[in-house]
Amino acid sequence: MKEDRRTICVMGLGYIGLPTASLLGTKGYKVHGVDVSQDIVDTINDGNIHIVEPDLDIMVKSAVGSGNLRASTTPSEADIFIIAVPTPLKEVTGEEEPKTPTPDVSFVEDATQSISPFVKKGNLVILESTSPLGTTEDVVARILREDGHDLEKDVFVAHCPERVLPGRILVELVENDRIVGGITPESTREAAEFYQEFVSGEVLSTTAKTAELVKLSENSFRDVNIAFANEISMICDTEGIHAWEAIELANRHPRVDILQPGPGVGGHCIAVDPWFIVSKTPKNARLIRAARKVNESKPKWVINKVRKSAAKFKKPRIACLGLTFKADVDDLRESPALQIAEQIRKEELGELYICEPNISSIENFKLVSTHEAVSLADIILLLVDHKQFRSINRTELTEKVVIDTKGIFR
Repeated sequence: MKEDRRTICVMGLGYIGLPTASLLGTKGYKVHGVDVSQDIVDTINDGNIHIVEPDLDIMVKSAVGSGNLRASTTPSEADIFIIAVPTPLKEVTGEEEPKTPTPDVSFVEDATQSISPFVKKGNLVILESTSPLGTTEDVVARILREDGHDLEKDVFVAHCPERVLPGRILVELVENDRIVGGITPESTREAAEFYQEFVSGEVLSTTAKTAELVKLSENSFRDVNIAFANEISMICDTEGIHAWEAIELANRHPRVDILQPGPGVGGHCIAVDPWFIVSKTPKNARLIRAARKVNESKPKWVINKVRKSAAKFKKPRIACLGLTFKADVDDLRESPALQIAEQIRKEELGELYICEPNISSIENFKLVSTHEAVSLADIILLLVDHKQFRSINRTELTEKVVIDTKGIFR
C-alpha cells in the first residue's frame, strides 16, 4: 500500500461498511469505523458482529484483535474516508398518481458534514453508498467545497458503488470488478489506485455520475427481469399453467433466460434503486417504473390467494415459511415475505405459525420450528426458499393447501 494511505475512516458499519472496514483492517490498514449506534460500536470493539454474513465474525475478530480496527460514534482524521451509509426512500405522501418515491440522501449529507472538519490536504473521500444521480457532486463535493476544501487540487472525491451479494460479501468485495468515478480525472486516478491495492477484480475508471448510473442500471436491469418472471407467473396461475414448468421449457431456447418468480422483490438494492432513476427522469424511465409496479403488486397478489384459501376454513391455521428478503440470510430489509406475513396478521386471516430459521426473534411474531409450522397448519405459505425448507418431506403436505411462491415443492 502507499505509505501516505495508511489510515481509513469508514462512515457506517452496516452490511457494507463493516465488511469493508474489517477487510481493510486485515490488509494492514488502520481503520476507524463510525456508526451512530453505541450498541453497534460496543459490539464491534468487543470483536463481535451485529449482522449475519459468512466468515464476517472471524474477520472482525481478527481486525479488532490486531488493533487495526476500532469503532466509535465520531469520526477522526484519516488519509481516506469511505462513506457507506444508507440511502433509503422517503415515504410517499399525497394522492397524486403516479406516486414516485424519492431518495433520502440525508445520511450521506450528515456523514459528509461529520467528516468535513477532519478532512485535510491530500485526503481521498469515497462515496460507496448506492446513490441517486449527481449525489457525489451535488451532495458530497458541494458540502466539502462550502466548508472551504479545494477539490481541484487538495482533496479528491469519488464514487465507487458496492456490487456485492449478501452471503458472499467478503468474497465479492475482493473478487468483483469495481467501477470508480471521480469528480475530476485526478480524483478518479487516486481512487482507482486505492482499490487496486486490495481488489483482485478489474478496477474500471469513469466519471462519478456514470458510476452512479452504472450501479442503478445494474439493479434496475435485475428488477425488470424479475418483473417479467413475476408477470408470467401470475398469467400462468390465471390460465391454470404451472409457472415453473413453463419457464423451464421456455429457457430451453438458446437465447432465452427467464428468471424465477417469487412473492415480490426485497433487499435494500433491487427494491429501492430503480426509483432513484425514475425520480430523476420520470418521463424516460417508463419501463423501469412499470417493472417496479409489477414487483410491488406481487405481495398483494399472494395475500389475495391466502384470503381465498383461508375462506374455505372455519378457523384456518396458516404457516408462513420464511420472512427474509432472500434465501439463507437474516436480512429483512424491504422483504416482501415480511410484508405478506404482517398483512395476514393485520387482517386476522387465521392463526399464524411463522418459521424463520435465520432469525432468533422478531417483533410481533412468535417463531416456531419448521416441523411445528408444517404439522399444525392447514395452509402452507412458502415465501422464502431457505435450505431448511427444501428438505421438507412432501408427504407432510398431503391434504394441506400449499401456496408455493418459489416453486420448491413442485
